[in-house]
Formats: sequence, C-alpha cells, structure tokens
Amino acid sequence: MHISIVTVGKLKEKYLKQGIEEYVKRLNSYAKIEIFEVPDEKAPEELSEVEMEQVKQKEGERILSKIHQDTYVIALAINGKLKSSEELAENLDKLATYGKSKVAFVIGGSLGLSDEVLKRADEQLSFSKMTFPHQLMRLILVEQIYRAFRINRGEPYHK
Repeated sequence: MHISIVTVGKLKEKYLKQGIEEYVKRLNSYAKIEIFEVPDEKAPEELSEVEMEQVKQKEGERILSKIHQDTYVIALAINGKLKSSEELAENLDKLATYGKSKVAFVIGGSLGLSDEVLKRADEQLSFSKMTFPHQLMRLILVEQIYRAFRINRGEPYHK
C-alpha cells in the first residue's frame, strides 16, 4: 500500500518532527509512506469571508496538485465521520483488498479545506469534535495509521 499525507504548512516544532519520523520509520515495514507539505497562503490575522475562501482556494489548488487521479482520498475535516482506531484499520484493509493501493490523507491549513478538496475526497474523516493544530494532527494521523496496520496484522499494540 502507498500512503501519502498531503498537508498545508511547514512543520517547525522539533518534538513533532521527531514523533512523526519515528512513526514513519515504523510504518516503512507495512507500507510506503510519503508526506507532502504544500505552502500555506500568507494572510493577515483578520480576514473577511471572501478572503478566507480565497486562502482556502489557493491552498486547495496546491493540495490537489499532489494527488494522483487513481488515489483514494480521505480528507480530515471537523464535520467528517468519527471512527474508532479499529474502524480506520478495517477501512484501510478493505481499500487494500479491493485494489485501492494508493491512499492520500489530506490535512488542511488553519482555515480548513477548500470545497474543491472536499469534493475530490472519497470520504471525510474526523478525529474529534475538538479542534487540533494541523501540525499536531500530522503526528496523531501517522500514529493512527501505524496503529491500523498493527491491528490488521493482529500484532500487539497498547490500547
């Protein structure tokens, strides 16, 4: 399976980078994993609705440029479906079984994802009703992908 994570913005925090690197290293024995960072759109602190949409639109174009036509897309969205770790594992297992070997998880910037990205997504996934910084979400996501592979292989992993 080939998994890509397409995310907006550069990761600066060393502790997050280290955690992500550790899980990516662990994941390499299960799947090929790549992380694509697209630049976030520079914008002032106070934005009108129109300006917010423009920012999401520009970031969305960058995101979509990293996603191949034959890729199954899972967008992380606050209004997405809540799943347990076991349900995510089952979902990834079914995708692999039915020939969807390329999966992209998409993490938007601080304003969220554009309508175009959400339309391109095959599903929307929410990790919580809470809001997390998108940089932290990367670490949570790679850990959950790793956990999913461990679950699917019947290998022990802390609950």
